[in-house]
Amino acid sequence: MKLGIGIIGCGLIGQKRAQAFKNNFKLEICTDIDPRKAKQLADKYGCQVAGSSQELLLNSRIQAVVIATIHSDLADLTLQAIRAGKHVLVEKPGARNLTELSSVIAVAKKLNIRVRVGYNHRFHRAFRQAKMIVDAGKLGKLMMIRARYGHGGRIGYHREWRANPKLSGGGELIDQGVHLIDLARWFLGDFKKVDGFAQTLFWHMPVDDNAFLLLRTKAGQTASLHASCTEWKNIFSFEIYGRKGKLHLEGLGGSYGLEKLSWFRMLPEMGPPESTIWEYPQKDDSWEVEMGEFARDIRLRRNPCPGLEDAYQALKVVKTVYEKRT
Repeated sequence: MKLGIGIIGCGLIGQKRAQAFKNNFKLEICTDIDPRKAKQLADKYGCQVAGSSQELLLNSRIQAVVIATIHSDLADLTLQAIRAGKHVLVEKPGARNLTELSSVIAVAKKLNIRVRVGYNHRFHRAFRQAKMIVDAGKLGKLMMIRARYGHGGRIGYHREWRANPKLSGGGELIDQGVHLIDLARWFLGDFKKVDGFAQTLFWHMPVDDNAFLLLRTKAGQTASLHASCTEWKNIFSFEIYGRKGKLHLEGLGGSYGLEKLSWFRMLPEMGPPESTIWEYPQKDDSWEVEMGEFARDIRLRRNPCPGLEDAYQALKVVKTVYEKRT
């Protein structure tokens, strides 16, 4: 039987979530501060429209809720949902800062509510394949990660909510950069040393448009990460280096280019490696896979992964880099 679910925030990401419910959830109710967006979603999926998030959370037909709003509302709405007894999938970064997220963690633990954080990139086909290769030990001991993630903004970008630190909590680092942090930590583990810069190089706004990070684990593994919204040609590149070879993940589909995974295996005599390349031209199924995992979190009463602790560790890195900016 499908679980009843509601959506708070009916913009682009809320729409993607609704498309991904498939066999796991039934969309019962939605709401948005823009009633037109809520009505459009409701008309498409045949669900009820709530006049407010409070009204939505009182709905007895839903066991879970997706929160897909701007950053300033994420933590407060998650707390409301938890206190209403609803399991939550909240979009990354989960909160604007560690203080907000700590409150969510404490209440979720006390009330035994499952909270999954929407670090969706983990569920792309290339990353699912890469994780299997790494976990099987085929790359050997991991040494380092090098990653770039960037887009070029758009006209008026500096006037959007992302450029307002009170609404966003920061700039490119907390927007796209947290994806790179989460993915790097997924493969390497917690980072014990954090260095880097969050800079504003092009856009006239009080938040960063570029973030350069150098992170190290206790074992000395390093992640070199660059997130940018001055990348005039959209790019996604994620390289994982092991003692026996390398994985290179490229593209996310759409404007980021064809999703692809290349596996370069080092030979005993070294020299040019053996190569295997997977391409994924098919429709992105990461949203459906992620929602399936959320449904299993609820049914199996298991701790979500990525969950609140993963979000906390990503924001911990963000906090350290932003403190260097001031």
